[in-house]
Amino acid sequence: MITLIKNIQELLQVRETSIEKISGAEMAKLPTLKNAFLIIKDNLIEDFGSMENLPQINADTIIDASGRVVLPAWCDSHTHIVYAGNREQEFVDRINGLSYEEIANRGGGILNSAKKLNETSEEEIYEQSKLRLEEVMQLGTGAVEIKSGYGLTIEGEMKMLRVIKKLAENYPVSIKATFLGAHAFPAHYKENKTGYIDEIITKMIPEIAQNKLADYIDVFCESGYFSVEETEKIMQAGIEFGLKPKIHVNQFNSIGGIQAGIKYNALSVDHLEIMNPEDIEALKATETMPVALPSCSYFLSIPYTPAREMLKAGLPLALATDFNPGSTPSGNMNFVVATACIKMKMTPEEAINAATINGAYAMGLSQTHGSITKGKKANLILTKPISSYYQIPYAFGSNLIENVFIEGKLLT
Repeated sequence: MITLIKNIQELLQVRETSIEKISGAEMAKLPTLKNAFLIIKDNLIEDFGSMENLPQINADTIIDASGRVVLPAWCDSHTHIVYAGNREQEFVDRINGLSYEEIANRGGGILNSAKKLNETSEEEIYEQSKLRLEEVMQLGTGAVEIKSGYGLTIEGEMKMLRVIKKLAENYPVSIKATFLGAHAFPAHYKENKTGYIDEIITKMIPEIAQNKLADYIDVFCESGYFSVEETEKIMQAGIEFGLKPKIHVNQFNSIGGIQAGIKYNALSVDHLEIMNPEDIEALKATETMPVALPSCSYFLSIPYTPAREMLKAGLPLALATDFNPGSTPSGNMNFVVATACIKMKMTPEEAINAATINGAYAMGLSQTHGSITKGKKANLILTKPISSYYQIPYAFGSNLIENVFIEGKLLT
C-alpha cells in the first residue's frame, strides 16, 4: 500500500538520519521543507523531499496537501489514562479553596481514584479507557506511555496493566506501560509505610515482571508521598527485574528526586515545576530526559517548569500531557504545545521538538518515532489549511487537525 501526500505547504521535523534527542540551543531549530511531498509505504515513511524532486510512482492513494502542514504525530510520554470514573467534585473543591494536598489528606486525590478502580470491573475500565485513547489519537498522538498507580494493591495494579496491554494489542498507536504502584500509600498502610514498600518490592514487581506487563517503573517522589530513600529502594528493585525508571519529581517540592533519578539512570524525570539551580546543574551531561507537564500546571494553578532556564543551561526538554482524572483531565497535546509557548515562553520550534523527537526519547522510541525520517513509523498529523505552523500554538482553542495517520493508515 503506497500513499503519496503532495504539495505540502511545509513538512516539519525532517531529519535525514535518526537522532535520539535535541538539547539546549539546538531545540530552537526545527528543520522543515516547503512545497514538499511524502511517500508512505505500508506503515513506514518511504521517502520525502521537494516537489520538484518527486519521483514517478504508482500510488494507491494520493492526497493533495496544498496549504497544509504535515508533522510527526505527537509522542506523549506521561499519562495515566487508564482509570475509573472521574474526580469532578474535587475540581469544584479546588475552586472553593481546597488545595491538592488538602483534598488528598481527607481521602481524595489518588486514594479516591484507587477506591473507584478497585470497585470497577476490568472490562468496564477497558471500555472507559479505550474512549480516552481514541480521543487522543484523533488529537494527533501517535505514541503514548500509560501508567498504573490507581490500584495500590497487587490485584488492582495487575488489572490496570492488563488493560494497558489490551489497549496496546487492539490499537495501532505505540503504547509503553509503566508500573506506578508507588503512587501513594493505601489507607490501610498509612501507619505501616515500610509494609507497603515491601509489598511493592517482594510481590508486585516480581509478578508484573514475570507476566511482562510493564516496560518501566515509576515512583511519586514528593513530600508526603515517597521519600528519596524510599524512591531509590523501589527503583533499585525495579531495575533488578528489568524495569527502567521514569519518575515523578519536583511537582511541589525539590527534595532530591532528580538526583536520585540520575543516580539510577532514569529514562526521564517528570513534572519539574519546582527547579533549583542545583537540580538543573545535576541534569547536565546525563542521559535522563526532563519532562514538563504544562497542562497540569494550568489545571492546578501551580508554577510552570522553568523551560527558559533549563534550555539556557543546555538541557533537553520533552512535553507530555499527564492525562489523569485529578490534576490533568486532558490528553490534548496540541494544548500542551500551545501552553508551553504561552506560559513557559518556549518558541513553537522548541515546543514541537519537545513534543515529538524528545517525547519519543522519553519512551525509548527515538529510532521509530518523533521525526520525518525514512524508515520510521508513518505516524503523521495533516493540518487544515493554515498560514504557518505558528498557528498551531497561536490558535490554542481551535482544532487545526484535518487528518491523522497512525502506522500509515488514515484514522476515521
